[in-house]
Amino acid sequence: MAVEIEHKYLVKNDSYKNESCSKSQITQGFLSRIPERTVRVRIRDQEAVITIKGKGNGMSHPEFEYPVPLDDARQMLALCEPPIITKTRHIVMYEGNRWEIDEFHGDLNGLVIAELEVPNEDYTFAIPSFVGCEVTNDRRYYNSQLGISQ
Repeated sequence: MAVEIEHKYLVKNDSYKNESCSKSQITQGFLSRIPERTVRVRIRDQEAVITIKGKGNGMSHPEFEYPVPLDDARQMLALCEPPIITKTRHIVMYEGNRWEIDEFHGDLNGLVIAELEVPNEDYTFAIPSFVGCEVTNDRRYYNSQLGISQ
């Protein structure tokens, strides 16, 4: 089984933009948002994937991700529960780690979240200066919960 272990943080300034080595445009929606499993369709630039995430504990979650044809993904987005999320993802390499910084658009404009996937829960890492408070276990910042009434 595939497991994702990640830390999530709010971003406190935009210095990540100067450190970014690449960026991409993402559109994503959720076919299912129930806590036991989420099913997400994502288009990043011109590539598409479907992701199934199971309920986890703490920062670890079972996760399965598969490529899908771009046209199929566009049709699946039309089947998703609102809202459809759009964001720009910046990649920052910092002290050997790959940080993903998501700058949200539309109704979520102004929200910026940094994520770091790690190989195990005991992994130690340096935190870049743009990283603010940790929100790893705060459901309000799960992508599946963003933009919906809580």
